[in-house]
Amino acid sequence: MEIMKLFNAMPGAVSQGIIWGIMAIGVYVTYRILDLADLTVDGSIATGGAVAAMLIVAGWDPALVLVIAFLVGMLAGLITGVLHTNMGIPAILAGILTQLALYSINLRIMNNKANTSISVNKYDLLISSRYVRNFTLDNPIPLLLIITVVLIIMLYWFFGTEYGCSLRATGSNANMARAQGINTNLGKVFGLMLSNGIVALSGALLTQYQGFADVSMGRGAIVIGLAAVIIGEVVFGKLFRNFAMKLVAVSLGAVIYYMVIQVVLWLGLNTNDLKMLTALVVALFLAIPHWKAKLATSQTMKKGEQADA
Repeated sequence: MEIMKLFNAMPGAVSQGIIWGIMAIGVYVTYRILDLADLTVDGSIATGGAVAAMLIVAGWDPALVLVIAFLVGMLAGLITGVLHTNMGIPAILAGILTQLALYSINLRIMNNKANTSISVNKYDLLISSRYVRNFTLDNPIPLLLIITVVLIIMLYWFFGTEYGCSLRATGSNANMARAQGINTNLGKVFGLMLSNGIVALSGALLTQYQGFADVSMGRGAIVIGLAAVIIGEVVFGKLFRNFAMKLVAVSLGAVIYYMVIQVVLWLGLNTNDLKMLTALVVALFLAIPHWKAKLATSQTMKKGEQADA
């Protein structure tokens, strides 16, 4: 009976994992490609959700709402980018400042309400958690998979273009990129805009999935995003070396994270300890590459000593 409870909960964990996997892809753009620590995402995911909720309430098409949320998220990234490049504020602090401002902005978007409901009974939503266990077209998982695949294909194409390669060069070695005539500041701004647009898109999907937007729905989002990136790299790093497959690994990392969380909750963990568990999971997976590198170095040194002897 207990196993059945876990089995029944897994479709919900998978669907949430796919949504947060889209957010994690946005985090990957800044964290791995641009080599920037961007904390804007905690605010921009809620911005995407707030915009989606209010537009759907106003009668807008739920699919078009996703595009609007993406564009609004890009504006949030633009603010962080300008603070960082034009005002000389470190990226991590610029993200914190934007995130702080977005809390008030998100409240204004939702007419000074902490949350806004968009029940699937009242609105024709693209996805809903209500149908996550149904073997019908209403099930959100197939559509979420399609959106994820389309997003990965578009990013794979973009980062293969000349400008996309310049962004990758900016993240790899900004000084060398500047020496090649690349405007690295403009690249950082655009990368932050792209990242937060994707994050806001996931926020709009999450709002439709759960049926409401909340001003605090993005709290801790950066940690979940990092967890997905690190889990994906640790688990699939040796298998997935192609850029597109690395993005797939990030998405799968989010799914694995939510499935692990579901198993831990099934085992009886207090939900109040979830944030602590998340921190421990991220710390553990961040430490694994370091430990592996130290072990490899130690083994190399031992082989060298044996050869000398």
